Amino acid sequence: MNQLELMKILMAPVISEKSTRLADTENRYVFKVRRDASNPQVKKAVELMFDVQVESVQLMNVKGKAKRFGRMLGKRPDWKKAYVRLKAGQEIDLSVS
Repeated sequence: MNQLELMKILMAPVISEKSTRLADTENRYVFKVRRDASNPQVKKAVELMFDVQVESVQLMNVKGKAKRFGRMLGKRPDWKKAYVRLKAGQEIDLSVS
């Protein structure tokens, strides 16, 4: 894959209490990624975009919630989540300035 395709793999960081705790204690970061992304693609994309060394990647499929809109039933889309563990001494700054 070329660099342009790799940059489209990561969609957004997941900022939550759990992901913040993982980043602080275990040096793991959570990202929303494309549904067709694989572990090696996510690893290359994170290393390219943040200039860090990745130790491991775990992917998880997240099912979309069923929602009600008045009498109509709807469903949010399914998505994929990536847990990325960085090597010791590496860090990603996800804070907004």
